[in-house]
Amino acid sequence: MNLPGAKSNVRNAASPAGLERAFTLVEVMLALGVSAIVLAAIGGIFFSAMRLRERTNAMLDEAVPLQQTFTLLRRDLQGAVQPGGVLAGDFRDGEVQTATIQGIGLQFCTTTGVIKDSAPWGDIQQVVYQLKEPVERSETGGRDLVRSVTRNLLATMTADSTDQVLLANVKTLEFDCYDGSTWRDNWDTTLGDTNLPSAVRVRIQMATPTTADSASVQPLEMVIPLTIQPWATTNQTSTATGGG
Repeated sequence: MNLPGAKSNVRNAASPAGLERAFTLVEVMLALGVSAIVLAAIGGIFFSAMRLRERTNAMLDEAVPLQQTFTLLRRDLQGAVQPGGVLAGDFRDGEVQTATIQGIGLQFCTTTGVIKDSAPWGDIQQVVYQLKEPVERSETGGRDLVRSVTRNLLATMTADSTDQVLLANVKTLEFDCYDGSTWRDNWDTTLGDTNLPSAVRVRIQMATPTTADSASVQPLEMVIPLTIQPWATTNQTSTATGGG
C-alpha cells in the first residue's frame, strides 16, 4: 500500500522546479571567466596607479633640489652688495678667483649671512657659484653645482670657505649679466665694470643618460633683477668728474 506522503515526496524530487535551483558547469565556468577578467582589470589599474605614484615621487624628489637652488640664487642675488666698500668685494661673472677658489662661475658679496651670537660674523658674506667635479662620477657625466660661502671677510690669512652641494648631475651652468641694453656672459668690477648689472640670468642644463635624448631636455632658466644703489652711480660720476 502506498502512503500519500511518500508519493508526494517523489513527485517533488523529480519535478523541474527542483532542478532550476542548481548551476550548470557552463554557468560556473562563465562566472569564473568573468571574475578573472574583472580581477585582471583591477590589478592592471592598481599597478598603473603604483607606477604613476612612483614616477610622481621621483619627479618631486628631483624638483625639490632645483627649487631650493633657485631660491638660494634669487635670495643671494637680490641681496648683492655694491662693490667698493670695506666688506663689499668684487662682482665677477666668468673667471672667479678667491684665496681658495679658482674657476668659472659667479662671485659676489651679499647680505644673506645669518647673524648668530656664537659667531662674530656680520650679515655680509661672499658667495661663489660654480661647477665642480663630483667625488663619485655618475653615468651621466654631470658635475655638482656648489655654493661656496666665506664669512670672515677681514681675515689677514686665508679665510676658509664652506661648500654646499646644491645640485648633482649638472651639465652646464651659465650666468649672463644685463647692462641695460644687452646680455653679457662676463662681468668684472675689477676690470672696468664699476656697478652691479641690472639683472642676472641663470641657465642650468641637467645632464642626461647616454641612452636618453638630450635634445628633449630643455635648460632651466631664471632672471633675477638686481637693485642698483643710487649712491653707486653718484660716486662713479663724482670720481670721473674729479679725475678729469
